[in-house]
Amino acid sequence: MVNILFSLLFLTVNLLAIVVLSRGKCGLSTCTTRYLVAMAMTDLLVIITDVILWRISNYYFPESFLNITPVCSFIALFRYVATDCSVWFTITFSFDRFVAICCQKLKTKYCTKKTAAVVLATTCILLCLKNVPFYFTFEPGEIIDNVPWFCYLKSSYYTEPGWMGLDWLDTVLTPLLPFVLILLFNALTVRHILVASRVRKGLRGQSKEECRSDPEMESRRKSVILLFTISGSFILLWLMYVIYFSISNITGTYLEDYTHPFYIFGQVGYMLQILSCCTNTFIYVATQSKFREQVMDVVKYPITSIIRLINK
Repeated sequence: MVNILFSLLFLTVNLLAIVVLSRGKCGLSTCTTRYLVAMAMTDLLVIITDVILWRISNYYFPESFLNITPVCSFIALFRYVATDCSVWFTITFSFDRFVAICCQKLKTKYCTKKTAAVVLATTCILLCLKNVPFYFTFEPGEIIDNVPWFCYLKSSYYTEPGWMGLDWLDTVLTPLLPFVLILLFNALTVRHILVASRVRKGLRGQSKEECRSDPEMESRRKSVILLFTISGSFILLWLMYVIYFSISNITGTYLEDYTHPFYIFGQVGYMLQILSCCTNTFIYVATQSKFREQVMDVVKYPITSIIRLINK
């Protein structure tokens, strides 16, 4: 029951983020808004596919049609796609902010809503194609009245070179490579900001006693806060899962003992990974004043509409 309540909360949070950001009144560029809306939509899909259709349905409704082998194979496929898109849309957003801050010549051509749409669509298509083979990794656990039920990984998945190669490719693409790319983009962004800040202070003749406002640096500061909180949250919440997954693959340790500390460590890592799909909205609320204002407007809208109807 607690799982269902939390799932509804996470669904509501992501839907609220999509509605608020789609209105385009948060003081963000259209390019940035598209990336943030795409991230919120894929996070919503992760909650639907991974938590509701996969985890909760198996636990509370083990004999529903969702457990027919072709159906649960499709759900598993969409789980992989949604998770990959959630991760890689964070990468595309980080790269967009890197270009906007560090590459002024490229900024005018790359940081546009059209480019954002092309990048997001291309990323999504490539990840869908990459995950199609996962549909064929499952086999039925039982055959009842000629209907295949449940999804079990084929034993050949752990032995055949092709499946093992696909598994390692999946591991590298999500989330090992994203970890490296996010850390790289953030490091380059910080380096550029520090250098640019020193140069601007020198040009403006600022000293320790003289602190005049700089709109350009203030704008960059807000952009960097948003970038670092989103990417930092991603790294922290995925870290335990990455450690568990890396140790499991390197040592070949796959435990089913629910009381073993390493198994518990992995489950906590998985829980935090899912939680990463629900934190961005709270980050927007904490770092963006205009987003907070728009949230309040959206929340108040049903109440004000009812009052207007009553008054009429």
